[in-house]
Amino acid sequence: MKHAKGFTLIELMIAVVVVSILAAIALPAYTNYTKRGKISEATTNLSSLRVSMEQYYQDNRTYLNGAACGVTMPTTPAVQYFTYTCAATQNTYTITATGSTGMPGFAYTVDQNNAKQTTALPADWSSGVTLPVACWVSKPGGTC
Repeated sequence: MKHAKGFTLIELMIAVVVVSILAAIALPAYTNYTKRGKISEATTNLSSLRVSMEQYYQDNRTYLNGAACGVTMPTTPAVQYFTYTCAATQNTYTITATGSTGMPGFAYTVDQNNAKQTTALPADWSSGVTLPVACWVSKPGGTC
């Protein structure tokens, strides 16, 4: 008698089920991991902009440059995943990083007192979180 070589249909179906289960677990974890990496763009730029605003204030005794903030907000191609805006008065400012390409729903702020806040999170990251959070959330569930 000849022995058949290869896989049976049941063996193949079991392999497909195992791969599907692994993919169902790995894909969300990978997506969260890449988002966490992109958040560093916002936190790094907000920290740098805060330092620049304080240097501007030391030189000019105001956060304003005409009707705008004392420093220029970064734009593409220097930034990829967030857009930056600034609202200022003579003695106060708030810089906001709002998620854009690949990061919708995220928003982080910093002000003249170095108060860091997360003002918006996507639904899959904000379950059980009351916004605004008094830190920059970098993990799902409100973890800073």
